[in-house]
Order: sequence, then C-alpha cells, then structure tokens
Amino acid sequence: MHKILIVEDEDAIRLGLVDILEMEGYQINEAVDGEEAIQIAQTWNPDLVLLDLMLPKLNGLEVCRHLRKKQPDIFILMLTAKTEDIDKLSGFKMGADDYMTKPFSTMVLLARIKSMLRRSSQAKSPSDDLFTFGDISIDFKKYEAKKADCDLELSAKEFQILKYFSDRIGEVVQRTDLLQSIWGYTVDNMPTTRTVDNQIAKLRQKIEEDLSHPAFIKSVRGVGYKFELGDN
Repeated sequence: MHKILIVEDEDAIRLGLVDILEMEGYQINEAVDGEEAIQIAQTWNPDLVLLDLMLPKLNGLEVCRHLRKKQPDIFILMLTAKTEDIDKLSGFKMGADDYMTKPFSTMVLLARIKSMLRRSSQAKSPSDDLFTFGDISIDFKKYEAKKADCDLELSAKEFQILKYFSDRIGEVVQRTDLLQSIWGYTVDNMPTTRTVDNQIAKLRQKIEEDLSHPAFIKSVRGVGYKFELGDN
C-alpha cells in the first residue's frame, strides 16, 4: 500500500483529500504546517507528498527543498492557488516533480498520483532485488537465498513474505495486510489469521537461530509482526 502525506493547512481541503485518497486504497498521514510535514516525512517515509505552497512556519518551497535533499526518492506534487509562472518555476527548482493549481479536478489529481507512483515502481534500483540480514542473503529476482554461504530452501510464499517485510523494515505489519497482499484474499473472504502464523512459524525455523527469541521476525501482540535487521 502506497503511503501519501497530505500537507495542507486548510481543513476542508485536507480532510476532503484524506477521504478521497483513503477510498482509493492509499495509506494517509496529514500535516498542517511545514515543520510538522518535515517531521512526519522523516519518521513515516511516505512514497508521495501532496504539498501546499502557502503553509504556516515553513512554506511549501522550503519543505520541498528539505525533502528533496534528505529523502530524494519521495515524489512531491505541489498544490497552490497561485498561477504565475515564477511560482511554478520556483517549485521545480526546489525539486517538485509535478504541480497543480487550485481548484483542481479530483480525477486529474488521482491520475497524476497514479502516474507518479507507477514511475516510482518502474524506477526501482537493482539493489532492491537484493536483501541481506544476519548471515542470510536473498536475491528476489532470481528467487535464490543463502545462509552462511549455503543454499537456503525457501518456498515462493516465503520469498514473497520476506520481500514484503524488506520493504517495511521496522514497521508493524498486520496479519490481514499479509493475507491481502501475499495470499490475495479480500475482506469478504478473509480466512483465519492462523494461516499467517503457521507460515511465519515455518519461515522462522529457516532463518532464526533462537526460535524462543527471534532476531528478525518479531511478534507484535494482538496485531501482527515487525521485521528488524537484528545486529546486521
């Protein structure tokens, strides 16, 4: 699920965007000023930022410049009520990827967002296919895994689970997220979450040294799991 940070100090616009984007299946966070936007972006690491130009504390151009320097992979879509070319030029100089002027069409906004996120997926580095933790190395592209230089036999499902975790290091992953993303279930036909627990137990047997104290796949009571890199 792609994560979008909405930075907008006008409540009506911000809450309207939250409703629209959540209905489209995006994970949403909100900020009402420039300083809050930077703080959330640093800790939450969104895929895309909808960034208003006129903000309290730090304006959108300052936020854009900061994000582009510190988190260059984030897509930034500037939103502004201004129409002068100089404002658009300033936004692009600061590192904005695209620019929309208020009021804007919801359909056009959604199309721009989908296009930008699609470009993000297509621009993945080859290093995204390689994942190492502890003495384990995984090549997701070749479906190959090694543990201490010995071949490690993983099922296709186990490769998929580890890829899902590798994109969310340190984040809490709900069991239902895994059932939907890995198994392909929907809310209407969701099985018992024991399906996930059984698969995680099998995977732990292959990658963990101490099953009573897992170093990598940590249980989060009542919620799901969190992948950590241990002492890697």
